[in-house]
Amino acid sequence: MESGYSTSRHHTFAGNPLIGAAAASSASVPSDSDDGLESAVASIRNLLADTAEEEAAGSGIRILPFRHGKPLVESSYASTNSDEGPTWRLAWQSVHKCRELFEASGLKLGGESLVYLGQRNEVVYWALDFTDLNLVSQFGSEERKNAYVELRTLMVAADWSDENAMGEISIAGHARAILEWHGLCQFCGRCGTKTSPQKAGKRRHCQNDSCKKSFYPRVDPVVIMLVIDKANDRALLSRQSRFVPRMWSCLAGFIEPGESLEEAVRRETQEEVGIEVGEVIYHSSQPWPVGPSSMPCQLMVGFFAFAKSFDICVDKNELEDAQWHSREDVKKDLTFAEYKKAQRTSAFRVHQICGGVEKGQGLTSDFNVEIGELAPMFVPRSFAIAHHLISSWANEGVGGLGS
Repeated sequence: MESGYSTSRHHTFAGNPLIGAAAASSASVPSDSDDGLESAVASIRNLLADTAEEEAAGSGIRILPFRHGKPLVESSYASTNSDEGPTWRLAWQSVHKCRELFEASGLKLGGESLVYLGQRNEVVYWALDFTDLNLVSQFGSEERKNAYVELRTLMVAADWSDENAMGEISIAGHARAILEWHGLCQFCGRCGTKTSPQKAGKRRHCQNDSCKKSFYPRVDPVVIMLVIDKANDRALLSRQSRFVPRMWSCLAGFIEPGESLEEAVRRETQEEVGIEVGEVIYHSSQPWPVGPSSMPCQLMVGFFAFAKSFDICVDKNELEDAQWHSREDVKKDLTFAEYKKAQRTSAFRVHQICGGVEKGQGLTSDFNVEIGELAPMFVPRSFAIAHHLISSWANEGVGGLGS
C-alpha cells in the first residue's frame, strides 16, 4: 500500500538528468536505446582514432574523471555575497585532455576504458577511471582549480534547493556505482577467467569461450522503515555506535533471498528491537552509492511500519539504543537541526580541497558538524531517505492509514 506521500522532489542521487525520462525528453534518440548507445560508442571510437576529428567534434563529448571512487570537481565562491557559500560542480574534461594524461602514463586510452553515462542536448557524457595511472592526473588551471573529492562529502555539501547541484550529485553517484562495480567484476564468478567490458560499460562478459557468462551492474536492496505506534502518536528511532553523537535514525536492513520487501521490514524490526509489525506502507526509494565499495549501489526502499507490540528489546550487536519518540519531540528535533550551517560548512570544505588543502590541514570545521549546540538530538539531513520518512510522518502524517 502506498502512503500518498508527495515525491515531487527527487531524493538525493535520484532524478539523474542523463538517464530515463529526463534524458529521453531532451534528445532526438533516447540515451538508453540501442541506437543511441551504438551511436555514442561509434562517435567516441572515431574521436580516439582521429585527432583532427577530435578537434572539430570533441565539444559534443564530455568525460568525468574518477580516482579511487572520487569524482573530479571544481568549486567557485563569490565572496562578495556573504549569504551564499561556495558552489561545486563536476569538472567535465575533453577527450584530448584525458588522452594526454593516459599517454603521459604510458597507456593508451581506448573506448573500452570509458563508461557511458548518457546524453543530453546533443552532448554525450562518459566516466573514466584514472586510479591505475602511474601519475596523479592533473586537471584545471590557476583560475579553475579542481580536485577529486569523496562523494559523501559532496552529498553533504550539495544545496538541496539547487536543482543543478542535485542533478550533478545524481550523475556522480550513478558513475561511481558503475565504475566501482567494474572494479569488483574483473573476473568471472563461474570459471575465474578475466572479463571484459561490453556495451560501453553497461555489462561485462567472460572471455572464456566455453563459458561466455554475462554480468550486469549490481544493486543491493535495503529496507528502511519508520516504526510507528499510531495509538500513542509516536515513532521508534534508533542509534548505531558509528553514528555521530546525538544522531537518531530509522531501522534498516538487507533483504534476504526469497523474501518480500514487507517480510524484510517485519523480520528486521523483530530482530533489531523485538517489536512485531503489522501493516507496512511503502513511502519511496533512494539509490545510495555511498556505501562500502563492496556494495557499489544500495537501493534504499522506505516504508512506514505500524507496530503491534511496543516493548523494545534492543539487539546490542546491531544497535546502541532504540527509543519511542513523540511526534512533538520529533518536530522539535527537526527545527533544532542547523542543516543549512552543515551544508555551508561542507561546501567550504570542498572549496578548500579544490584549492589544495588536504584533510587535517586547516579545514574550516569538522565534517560531522550537523546540529546546533542546544539540540538534544537530531535526525539525518535531507540527503537521506530517513529524513523524509521521519519528517513526512512528523509534519504530514501517513494519510490516515495504518489502523
